[in-house]
Amino acid sequence: MAQKAATLGPNDAAVMEAEGAGIAKRSRSRLAAKPQSRRKPTAASTKAATPKADGDSTATARKQDVTETKASIVLKKLGSAKGATIEAMMEATGWQAHSVRGFLSAVVRKKLGLDLVSETGKDGMRRYRIQADGKSG
Repeated sequence: MAQKAATLGPNDAAVMEAEGAGIAKRSRSRLAAKPQSRRKPTAASTKAATPKADGDSTATARKQDVTETKASIVLKKLGSAKGATIEAMMEATGWQAHSVRGFLSAVVRKKLGLDLVSETGKDGMRRYRIQADGKSG
């Protein structure tokens, strides 16, 4: 490089040396930057995390607002005076017929201990309802 500098003008040699030094400085700064990523978070980075915490609180607020579960929907339908058909409960919950029947048997009758009445109406449709007075049939 010294020979090329000799053939070039005095200003050209200074520019080449500065460029070479700049490259060395950049590579040193890159090496120095790696350990910085392993450091503890700074105040600026913790401020960036704050909106995420706010987003979490809105998500929990939404969960608190949505208190109506599929089970509560079915229980509400069963609590009505007319009761509900399996098809109506399937539409309301998105469950299949065997899942609705399993819920009625396992949860409504066994776990909750409610008196579930099954009646066939004049239209031939079987309706299920929860009897309020505790008497079956």
